Amino acid sequence: QVQLVESGGGLVQAGGSLRLACAASGSTFSRLTVGWFRQAPGKEREFLAVILLTDTYYADSVKGRFTISRDNAKNTVYLQLNSIKSEDTAVYYCASHRLGIYSVAGNYDYWGQGTQVTVSS
Repeated sequence: QVQLVESGGGLVQAGGSLRLACAASGSTFSRLTVGWFRQAPGKEREFLAVILLTDTYYADSVKGRFTISRDNAKNTVYLQLNSIKSEDTAVYYCASHRLGIYSVAGNYDYWGQGTQVTVSS
């Protein structure tokens, strides 16, 4: 079993930056494939990025603005948000991938509780 805890969310101005963290425990972290998703009010959960051992993949909507990385020594995966826009306001979740297509939320088995990102204009 894997426990995931997100942190780093908050209120940020449009154009600013934020780094989210996803701390994991309960498994061999370095072997985990971890993805980031977000969910805005009234919308479906949206795939953002995923990191394997070293490979990374991004949704087209955030490619070039968001960067996913990992620090295996700290059992943590990060999501760096740059050039933040008002439409980035959402609850951000990390999750451990089980199998299948990386962009499908149903293919992830363990989820954190989420961290709120609110963008002010």
